[in-house]
Amino acid sequence: MPEGDTVWQAARRLHEALAGKALTRSDFRVPKYATVDLTGRRVLNTIPRGKHLLTRFEGGLTLHTHLRMEGAWKVYGTGERWRGGPAYQIRAVLGTVDRTAVGYRLQVLELLRTTEEERVVGHLGPDLLGPDWDAERALANVLSDPARELGEALLDQGNLAGIGNVYKSELCFLLGVTPWLPAGALPADRAAQLPGLAKRLLETNRDRPVRQTTGLHRHDLFVYGRAPRPCLRCHTPVRVADQGDGSQERPTYWCPTCQTGPAPAPGTPQRWRDKYPRRTS
Repeated sequence: MPEGDTVWQAARRLHEALAGKALTRSDFRVPKYATVDLTGRRVLNTIPRGKHLLTRFEGGLTLHTHLRMEGAWKVYGTGERWRGGPAYQIRAVLGTVDRTAVGYRLQVLELLRTTEEERVVGHLGPDLLGPDWDAERALANVLSDPARELGEALLDQGNLAGIGNVYKSELCFLLGVTPWLPAGALPADRAAQLPGLAKRLLETNRDRPVRQTTGLHRHDLFVYGRAPRPCLRCHTPVRVADQGDGSQERPTYWCPTCQTGPAPAPGTPQRWRDKYPRRTS
């Protein structure tokens, strides 16, 4: 699922394919922008901001997109078959003489003046992969509401930008606490480790096709996607439950032996068999 590292990769693909070239094709398949044509405009760059993508064009325009859970930007060469999904899932097409970028299942697609970018990304906290990264401010943001569950605080993009369900689960495992631990109860030594550890995980994986947090040859992740298989450290079955207010599916994985702290509240939906299949290697 798209998190800060995969969004960074998407920005790099778009930038390498389009930057410095004039558009020969512009097709927005959403009602609000159905008549907009950017053909002839030169693409200046594409940059990531947390989980957001900003593609800038000459003339002071920016295309703001967000992948959410299932969105993707695919880049194809001349004559190459598009393979990102059925045509009805395409939301945007940006083409040059030799490359075509196709946006599938984009949940956010917005054209705005480049001078107005702060309106859509100004609320974000320090970006784990961005030039504005500030470890002290990020940690202060996470700890600013001591009663808030740590997992929820990590997902809050206003605290620090780039973490999703995968890194939330993996970070809590590496810190040895459950995602339901109040942020203020995180031991001081582990709190001090949190910003640097989060940054290292995303930086390490931004150039990899498959996320790896374990350093092990046959296992990519410690807990995410592993329920009910055994924990890689203690062999206790990994568990999964939803976290949050229920407005979104937020599968949260943890080891009840290796991680100390509260378990999900009674009545929280829990799954003994993983509903979210992924690579098992």
